[in-house]
Amino acid sequence: MKLNIKATSLAFGLCLGGFLLIITWWIIFLEGSSNIATFIGKFYLGYSLTPIGSIIGFIGGLVDAAIGGAIFAWIYNKFSN
Repeated sequence: MKLNIKATSLAFGLCLGGFLLIITWWIIFLEGSSNIATFIGKFYLGYSLTPIGSIIGFIGGLVDAAIGGAIFAWIYNKFSN
């Protein structure tokens, strides 16, 4: 069985991007927004615990995980033959 590379990359991207968006809003809801540098902010420039930062995290996570998902699906398809 082969994986659809576009579908896999989209699924990976939406999962990580959505996770970053939801967890950022969860922290904002519980503790309030702040511009304190976070561990995730070291990987995604512009990310902070703010509403704009959550969008930046979503886009960064979407792109990174989509690339990773495409690579994963491509490698899986190569070895599944």
